[in-house]
Amino acid sequence: MSDKIRLVYYGNETLKTVAKDITNITQSTIDLIDEMYSVMYKYSGIGLAAPQVDIPERMLVIDIAEYGGPKSVIINPKIKEFSDAKAPYEEGCLSLPGLSAEIIRPTEILVNGITPDGKEVEIEASGLYARVLQHEIDHLDGKVFIDHLEDYIRNEFRPQLKKIKKLNKK
Repeated sequence: MSDKIRLVYYGNETLKTVAKDITNITQSTIDLIDEMYSVMYKYSGIGLAAPQVDIPERMLVIDIAEYGGPKSVIINPKIKEFSDAKAPYEEGCLSLPGLSAEIIRPTEILVNGITPDGKEVEIEASGLYARVLQHEIDHLDGKVFIDHLEDYIRNEFRPQLKKIKKLNKK
């Protein structure tokens, strides 16, 4: 794995920033995709957004092949439609190691974006794929999964969040 990028943790400013659209897909964009997959696999993740490696750009990688879903890269993803149907699911996050909570999200979404070869794509996602897309797109909008929790639940995580913030200094 390259030393160029590293996972950042809760408390890092990039995770709170709305990421910028990628206007030009360059070789460094393509290289970043490979590096993001390396980081994601190193930490046994199934999705990773560029802000999680301290890059405030709108790009995400997903690999849910072992769950029967796709492996995909989406640049500048935007959710166009949400289903009315919602479901709870226990979510975790590489940038919040050791934490998980039940998050209620729409079960189906419609996402537009761009593939690494510059083609526009429209994705109808359901189940785990819809869940992971929403989670990663939240990162692009400066949110983490615990932002969906009620304050009283999030407050219970305060001791762990303090420890996680310290991981950024290593």
